[in-house]
Amino acid sequence: MDCFYAAIEERENPSLRGKPVAVGGNGRRGVLTTANYVARKYGCRSAMPVFKALQLCPQLILVPVRFELYRAVSSQIRAIFGRFTELIEPLSLDEAYLDVSEWQSRGAVIAREIRAQIREETGLTASAGIGPNKLIAKIASDWNKPDGQYEVEAAAVEDFLQDLPVTKLWGVGRKMEEKMASYGIRTCGDLRRFEKTRLSQWFGSFGQELWEMCRGIDMRPVETERIRKSLSEETTFAESVETLPALRSVLGAIAASVRNDWQRNHADRAIRTLFVKVKFADFQRTTAERATLVWDDELCQDLLEECWRRGNGRAVRLLGVGIRFAEEKDDAQMEFLLAAE
Repeated sequence: MDCFYAAIEERENPSLRGKPVAVGGNGRRGVLTTANYVARKYGCRSAMPVFKALQLCPQLILVPVRFELYRAVSSQIRAIFGRFTELIEPLSLDEAYLDVSEWQSRGAVIAREIRAQIREETGLTASAGIGPNKLIAKIASDWNKPDGQYEVEAAAVEDFLQDLPVTKLWGVGRKMEEKMASYGIRTCGDLRRFEKTRLSQWFGSFGQELWEMCRGIDMRPVETERIRKSLSEETTFAESVETLPALRSVLGAIAASVRNDWQRNHADRAIRTLFVKVKFADFQRTTAERATLVWDDELCQDLLEECWRRGNGRAVRLLGVGIRFAEEKDDAQMEFLLAAE
């Protein structure tokens, strides 16, 4: 979806159209959840501190987050997907992979029809990428935004990737881009000049992934929802976040989304643990987790602080919050213990 939260707010309040709008905030120390395309022209973006966004765009209109509304619209869109395939893998409220390989029609035709139905039924626009696997489809989805689509056929993958900047690949942020540039690597074509062993020497385990991605190799299937063992949400920052207060603000919005999802769709499932996941700018990861029977916002913040301490001040490029559910046998044991009490 195109600027999903902001687009919904503009739909609900047409007077916002044509003006710079951002969703999020919570005071000048808060951060933006998203910004519309007008605001982006000023440099405003998701995860940016409010005070900085207002410096770039003093006329920026800040709208509070309304996750219940966004979830309701997301459900509408998911229902539209379901008319075309059962193989749907949601990535977030506003993004999903669809496997339409069993259709006789080309993916581009199906994508065009899905986008038309979304516009007609929700008043919102969507963009689509069509490709032979997740990697290519994901990259292509950014090619004609907003309100467009782009198809890369299997036979065209090699040419499509040849001059593609490495920054378009998953996991290549500013720091990694700088490191790769030091080896003369700026495009996928440059990457292809090196063997796996050399890339692994330079980039560790990520080197293997880079070798595959620059060749368009991605064997991951579209994974539909099954019995969930966990529920989580995460965000990857366009630029790494360097302060704990800024992370706390983002965490609050993500945690609220996970909590609302649990209460709305999984209230019958008992919580076993809460966890916070962090990926640092150098791609090192850490997860802090603690047992609890109830949702606890303060615990989420404590777990974030624990992750931050482990990073020794390193900037953060990804932040996630989640619940691990109790297994059925755990549920039964808990019911027995509660009854005994």
